[in-house]
Amino acid sequence: MAASLGSDAVELDVRRTRDGTLVVHHDPRLADGRSIVDADAADLPAHVPTLAAALDACAGMWVNVEIKNDPDEPDFDPTDQIADRTIAALSERGEDDRWLVSSFRIETVDRCRSLVPTIRTAWLVEAVPDDVIATMVSRGHAALHPWVDALHRSHIDACHGAGIAVNTWTCDDPARMAELIDWGIDGICTNVPDVALHVIAASRGRQADAG
Repeated sequence: MAASLGSDAVELDVRRTRDGTLVVHHDPRLADGRSIVDADAADLPAHVPTLAAALDACAGMWVNVEIKNDPDEPDFDPTDQIADRTIAALSERGEDDRWLVSSFRIETVDRCRSLVPTIRTAWLVEAVPDDVIATMVSRGHAALHPWVDALHRSHIDACHGAGIAVNTWTCDDPARMAELIDWGIDGICTNVPDVALHVIAASRGRQADAG
């Protein structure tokens, strides 16, 4: 769907099944209440793809792979083996420049970064920490992914000054998108990519007229 609408990127939420398969699903549980981590891949509904199948469907796009590893969810993995498996799955494709791996758990992002430094990593946050620049630079992460309602222009300026990209989540409001583009945002995670593309085109048109 995203590709057919013209998007140049897509986000995939990765979780693990009981038998160790990496699958793409936002929530830790299925609609019937089963936890994905307690089910084998073969027992999941057809609409839950494996990571491999989802990546195949995203050919030609760059992909933000978000590793779901929340301590408050049933599939929490304190050993970060899910990070090892995800990085291995991406690395074996030989297209490291297409991937951006993110997680809310900084330790998971750190693990990914340590395994294959050529695959870019990003830290997902709700509120932006005061020491975010020092944290990102010291750990070598390429991008910050803040919640749109907590994002200010000063955050973008500070990150860009340190060579860090900023991709925000989740913005579906065209006016807010236009503001973020004016601020120099690097990427917008949205449920309405067609709307975002229209706003981007309009912004570029204004810039061309001004130039």
